[in-house]
Amino acid sequence: MTLTPFHLAIPVDDLNSARQFYGELLGCPEGRSADAWVDFNLYGHQLVCHRAPSRGDSASNPVDGDAVPIPHFGVVLTMDAWRTLADRLKEAGVDFIIEPHVRFEGEVGEQATLFFRDPAGNALEFKAFADIPGALFRK
Repeated sequence: MTLTPFHLAIPVDDLNSARQFYGELLGCPEGRSADAWVDFNLYGHQLVCHRAPSRGDSASNPVDGDAVPIPHFGVVLTMDAWRTLADRLKEAGVDFIIEPHVRFEGEVGEQATLFFRDPAGNALEFKAFADIPGALFRK
């Protein structure tokens, strides 16, 4: 399966905070920018942060015992890349919405997951499967 990059535009209230968070903490290279927006390479995908008022917290749905924030976005990583990111976020003192853990253990869909918010309040999820991409859409 060949994946093509997605494009996602999100609101942020401070572009400098977005640059520090996405560029420095998450290690996303910066692309083009203007006074009101900045592009980041999020694991090969185009994430655009547009300066806009903060939205605050949002609704959630229960998933395997966790209150998963809606909306949220993120990237599916290899297990090694997920562990590396989880360790980096823990070392940086990130306040997790949902701590790094494995959900659906022993079931179809078993995955490592973690959730946190960027400085503007956008919820992010990074997950990993032992069998990627095979397990991504398995029922």
